[in-house]
Amino acid sequence: MYQPLIPPSIIDKEKEIGNNKQFFYSINPYIFSIMNDLVLVPTMATSRRFDFSDAEVVEPINETVEVPNHFIEANTVEVTLEHLKNDCVTPVFAKDNELTINHVSFIETVEDAVKDFFKGEQVNDSQIRASHIIKGRVPSAIHKPANQLLESDKTIYYERCAFSIDVPTIYQDINGNRLYLSVVGVRAYNRQNLFSKKVPEIFQVAIGFKNTVCCNMCVFTDGFRGELRASSTMELYRQVLELFHNFNPAKQIHLMQQLCNSSLTEHQFCQIIGRMRLYQSLPMRLQRNIPQLLITDTQINNVAKSYISDENFGSYGTDINMWKFYNLLTGANKSSYIDSFLDRSINASDIALGINSALHGDERYSWFID
Repeated sequence: MYQPLIPPSIIDKEKEIGNNKQFFYSINPYIFSIMNDLVLVPTMATSRRFDFSDAEVVEPINETVEVPNHFIEANTVEVTLEHLKNDCVTPVFAKDNELTINHVSFIETVEDAVKDFFKGEQVNDSQIRASHIIKGRVPSAIHKPANQLLESDKTIYYERCAFSIDVPTIYQDINGNRLYLSVVGVRAYNRQNLFSKKVPEIFQVAIGFKNTVCCNMCVFTDGFRGELRASSTMELYRQVLELFHNFNPAKQIHLMQQLCNSSLTEHQFCQIIGRMRLYQSLPMRLQRNIPQLLITDTQINNVAKSYISDENFGSYGTDINMWKFYNLLTGANKSSYIDSFLDRSINASDIALGINSALHGDERYSWFID
C-alpha cells in the first residue's frame, strides 16, 4: 500500500496565484500546493473537490457517466478485459521463450495502482481499445485451408492496446466543460524487439484530465511517462505510483484555465493552420529552429473542418479562445494510431500553451503566428 507523505490531518491551505487569485483547498484525501510543491496523499475520503476562486463551485457526483464517444478512435476496436484474458494468446521473447507482460497484466496493474493511490474515490472500469490484430493457428490446424478453420483453430493477439481509467469524483469545470481525472496506458509490441532475449519492456502511462463533452484527453508533461521500462508487474506498479505522486493537477488545471483568457482572431487562426501545413514541408535544417509539431496534415485538416462545424468548439466567423483551439487539437489527435497517441497528446498541449504564450509576447512559438 502506498504510504502518505503528509499526515491527513492537514486539511485546508491557500496560496496566491498571479494577481491575488486564491486557490482554496477543501479536500480531505489530497493536499495540493501550486506548481512544483504539489503532493497527493491518499486516505479515506468523504468529500472530494478542488476549486479555483474564479471557477464555478460544483458538487461531487457519484454515478458513472455514460461516455458519448471514445478517447481514441483511428482504426481501433473496443474490446473487453475478458476477451483479452480468454481469447488472446501472450507473445513471448523468441530467444528464451520468456513471457511478455501482456495487455491484461498491464491493465490490471495500473488499475490496482489507481485504486490504491486514490483510495476512497470512485474508479470506473477500464475503457479498452485495441488494434493491429495478429492472427495464428494451433498446431493441429496448420494444414487446413483458411475457409475451413474453426474458431478453436485460431489464435489471436493485438499488437497495440490503449486503455483509460476515469476517476469521476476528482474533477473541475473549465469553460462550461467538466473534466474528470483520467489515467491512460498504451502498450505497443511493435516498439519491443520480441526476437531477442527478455529485456525490460516498454510502456506508456499518463495521468491527466478527460473532457467529458468530447472525451478529449488533456495530458501535460509532468503527468506522462513516454518510455516506462519494467521487467515485472511489481516494478511496473511501483513506477506508476511514482508518476501519480509527481503529477501536479493544480498546475494543469491552472494552465488550462489560462487558455480561456486568450483568443485568436479568424485571421490568426488561419495563419496558424497555414504555418502548420507549411511546417510539414520545411527542410530539417529549418524545422530544427521551430518547436516540434507532431500533428499530421490530415489532422490539421480536421482542425480546420472542426473550426467551422464542431458544435462544441467551432468558432467560424468569430474569435476562438485558446481553450477551444486546444480542444480542436486534442480532438484531431483521436485519429492517431495507438502507438503515437500519447506523444501527440503531449505535443498538442505544448503547441496550445506555446501559442498562448506567443500571444503575450513570448518568442519561442512566435513563428506560428507571425
